[in-house]
Amino acid sequence: MNSTKKYDLEDRLIEFAIRIMEFVEELPKSRAGNHIASQLIRCGTSPALNYGEVQSSESQKDFIHKMKIILKELRETNICLKIIERKPLIKQSQRLDKIIKECNELISIFVSSIRTAQKPKGRVKKKIIKCAGNFIIMDIVFRIRYSTFNICSLLFVVYQLMLDYGVFRLVITGKI
Repeated sequence: MNSTKKYDLEDRLIEFAIRIMEFVEELPKSRAGNHIASQLIRCGTSPALNYGEVQSSESQKDFIHKMKIILKELRETNICLKIIERKPLIKQSQRLDKIIKECNELISIFVSSIRTAQKPKGRVKKKIIKCAGNFIIMDIVFRIRYSTFNICSLLFVVYQLMLDYGVFRLVITGKI
């Protein structure tokens, strides 16, 4: 049996929330300590709770929106931790450094995930209209999600079609 632990973002967010809750208990019971503890407990546990919402998103747009909410909460948590570190509300500890490091790693994961989800996805719909010998007439319609499109993708599709059908001349009609 493989002893390496499976990477699970949900578990990682839950562990982060637990570490935040334990850390908050170490803060002083002063006016500033209580204020920052209250804020940190809300924003530091929110990403784990909102991740359940992400898993139930109803569309790509909804998914991205909910991921951005988690990212905002993580950034808010990061600011709270920096305030605690700079004030300092507690003595410098390895625990605080580890929580800040984990928060930064989670921020990086969500930034990257959001960027990936926002990338345009071009789909190609192709229909052979007429095929005779080494001559083919083809209708290619590109459905592009965003306004930016890389012409190299079109050329690659045309090249692949020419290889697949052994075509030397290709006439393309349709809309791009």
